[in-house]
Amino acid sequence: MMLNGAGFWHSANGVQLAWGANFGPATQDGQWWRLGSAMFLHFGVVHLGLNTWSLWDVGQLAERMYGRWRFLCIYILSGLAGNLLSLVVQGNAAVAGGASGAIFGVYGAALVFLWRERVAIAAHEFRWLFWGALGFATLTIILGFIIPGIDNAAHIGGFLTGILASIVFSQTITARVMPIKITMAAAFVIALACILLFINLPAPKYRWSDELLLRDQINAFSVQDQAINRSWLDIVNEGKQGTKSASELAGQIDLTISEPLEQILQQLSNLPQNQALPSAAQLEQLIQSTEQRKAASEALVDKLNTQKK
Repeated sequence: MMLNGAGFWHSANGVQLAWGANFGPATQDGQWWRLGSAMFLHFGVVHLGLNTWSLWDVGQLAERMYGRWRFLCIYILSGLAGNLLSLVVQGNAAVAGGASGAIFGVYGAALVFLWRERVAIAAHEFRWLFWGALGFATLTIILGFIIPGIDNAAHIGGFLTGILASIVFSQTITARVMPIKITMAAAFVIALACILLFINLPAPKYRWSDELLLRDQINAFSVQDQAINRSWLDIVNEGKQGTKSASELAGQIDLTISEPLEQILQQLSNLPQNQALPSAAQLEQLIQSTEQRKAASEALVDKLNTQKK
């Protein structure tokens, strides 16, 4: 990502979006894979380092508790559910990414396992592991309400999902085997919660595909505009040299300036006009400037034709 514009300490939202960050207008525009890809993106080396340390710290223990495949399921499910809750809470307001939701799910699953096996664990070990993990998770969530820029919705959603997923993928050493009714109930709660979150997703302010279309057309306009400017310089030089009559200059202006500007104006006018689009203001300025240039070229053609008469 750094080779493609991401900063070492902080990565701009545009780079994150290009690589698959979670963002309402993009995710809800059919790019639902962003709920998963956002789990593997980070906004800088500090963000990546903290999440890597947290995953290494709790992951080694949780993987032994549940086995590698159950651990992987808990991790992915927690990350997806956390990103879904994040989309409900701040989908239109923030570009989100990071493994925090999945890691908090692992913390939730580890806490459930430790509590169920507390009789088999030495008292001092249980206190160190259980209360340390609970204290870290609680403190981090509290800080998420205080420090801006932290995706606390993903943290909370991942943590709660991890607790429920630990019941679905329960493992035991000495504790009583989890009854199938409780396992099914936990799976039902996870499914129901995800359905409710999907139902309550806020409508995106705009479609990301519309924004990308605007950007592409604005870039294409700059290429066309350069060609028109070169044509104008040629006309000005020919006018100074006196090699062409007023009628010929008028026809050339009409053909190489006015008509291309008219085509560009039609193309720009057919683009999405949603004012919520980030590029909407730039599009409006381009339409206004194109209209003014077209009007000026037509006025010049009329003036040259009048001189001819």
